[in-house]
Amino acid sequence: MSTARFTLDPAFKVGQVNPRLFGSFVEHLGRCVYTGIFEPGHPTADAAGIRQDVLDLVRELGVTAIRYPGGNFVSGYKWEDSVGPVEDRPRRLDLAWRSTETNRFGLSEYIAFLKKVGPQAEPMMALNLGTRGVAEALELQEYANHPAGTALADLRAAHGDKEPFGIKLWCLGNEMDGPWQTGHKTATEYGRLAAETARAMRQIDPNVELVACGSSSQSMPTFAEWEATVLAETYELVDYISLHAYYQPENGDIDSFLASAVDMESFIENVVATADHIGAKLKSKKKINLSFDEWNVWYISDWHEIENSDTRDWAEAPRLLEDNYSVTDAVVFGSLLIALLRHADRVTVACLAQLVNVIAPIMTEPGGPAWRQTTFFPFAQAARYGRGEVLDVRVDSPTYTTEKYGETDLLHATAVRAEDGSVTVFAVNRSRTEALPLEVALGALNVTSVVEHSALADADPDARNTLAEPERVAPHTVEGTALTDGTLTAVLEPLSWNVIRLA
Repeated sequence: MSTARFTLDPAFKVGQVNPRLFGSFVEHLGRCVYTGIFEPGHPTADAAGIRQDVLDLVRELGVTAIRYPGGNFVSGYKWEDSVGPVEDRPRRLDLAWRSTETNRFGLSEYIAFLKKVGPQAEPMMALNLGTRGVAEALELQEYANHPAGTALADLRAAHGDKEPFGIKLWCLGNEMDGPWQTGHKTATEYGRLAAETARAMRQIDPNVELVACGSSSQSMPTFAEWEATVLAETYELVDYISLHAYYQPENGDIDSFLASAVDMESFIENVVATADHIGAKLKSKKKINLSFDEWNVWYISDWHEIENSDTRDWAEAPRLLEDNYSVTDAVVFGSLLIALLRHADRVTVACLAQLVNVIAPIMTEPGGPAWRQTTFFPFAQAARYGRGEVLDVRVDSPTYTTEKYGETDLLHATAVRAEDGSVTVFAVNRSRTEALPLEVALGALNVTSVVEHSALADADPDARNTLAEPERVAPHTVEGTALTDGTLTAVLEPLSWNVIRLA
């Protein structure tokens, strides 16, 4: 196969990586919370019921902002149900996932969990603008953030949380463009409500950071028109517009699946163009950034079969959306991470959906172990080494033909330069059958050695980690990668996610 090439130069960069790019998502859906992060009585559970084996893996994963409590769940959420003495909290029907919510894990428990994860774990709270509105949003903001001296702030203290939660980042609803959403609205209806809510929240705290709902996917019939209408109402009041995208093979077309990041990058660029168009119309000097606050590989067609059946019966924490990821899935997942990094100048928040059990990098068994899915490794490596400035990467790559995206580069890559001058190259070889030689001209970068070349690949592209074989798949060291006379040379294995660290 011919060689893929690109040049790195510190003078040509995309932008600084915001740590929030490595966020995740905890929704009251399936077993994400119950028997996921929270399982009183588990052998590893602490006094608050948090599984320590899961907590250790969450720390290893390196997540930052964690969005909560939904997702579709939030559009029926009554925040008052989730505070105060656990024994007094009501059980409620959750329309989104046809489950019963016990509220044993609520707002205080969420904040306490974040503190246990570490100082990098930041709350990202979603507001219910589906079945509720401005008044309820303000009440939650006051309960969560006001120091003392009001009824709601003092109620929080009476519930055992004297110190305010300090939530800065708020989502103004969830997927309000979707007819599946409880309280679905038109763009005009939602835009007005979001603007009213944002204006009122800023009266309490002018420094809150607010995310307006964008389209649930680029394939929505209202895509772009939705963003334009919503931002026309909210442009000067919000900081972000959201994007959501999930990918799976369609009709067995693995080659197009491997190129999923082509769609993700076009989605990002189209939303940027739409947002900047509205900014120009309004003659605003402000730039709206993007919050890609739901993304992942998700076998959503499998879910639709369950969703449309009569088997769901309002159970507590049922096993829903527990996709088991293969090596192929992990390579696509890594490519999606590359897409986010390549747009770090405008994508400044991103949330992997979700954190545990539900289309997640971490799986658990009730009363049993926790383990890493194949997708755990690309995320953990990107979160650890993808900090600093993203360098501009323009690849010259062999291509292959995909049914969905046409001619597509076999190489998908980006590079991040850390404060200490070290550089990490993240690269995916989309070829299922052939290794891909790579040459990188390092230009004026002051790097002289290869610290490590790690790859996630396997002779069996369907290999996966399971309860029976939790360590079947893991990254391995690649030998032979070299840096000579300012040029990096490497060979990328077929169907592989690669991390090459230079110092």
